[in-house]
Amino acid sequence: QVQMVESGGGLVQAGGSLRLSCAASGTIFGINAMGWYRQAPGKQRELVAIITSEGSTNYADSVKGRFTISRDNAKRTVYLQMNTLKPEDSAVYYCNADVKKRWATSYLPYWGQGTQVTVSS
Repeated sequence: QVQMVESGGGLVQAGGSLRLSCAASGTIFGINAMGWYRQAPGKQRELVAIITSEGSTNYADSVKGRFTISRDNAKRTVYLQMNTLKPEDSAVYYCNADVKKRWATSYLPYWGQGTQVTVSS
């Protein structure tokens, strides 16, 4: 089995910062891209940021310049540093990783359980 465990969400005032973490564990052979998505009430889940195994990154336009995604391959962990938070950043944030399990032939997506981020105005 593969588990994706998130931490770091919470309540913060507008302009503040939060750092999310997501650690993958289990019978893992390798991890390709890792990313963060978010879903606000009544809206579809959207990509926030993604990072490849080589460290290339891509961001949603709405978070460019404010959020930074990073990863520690040795710890199988992806981070999302969120600065200058806005009320519209409020959502449940989910981490995602393309994981190849030991003895598997392909990479499959795995999701975290979600962590709530609430930004008050």
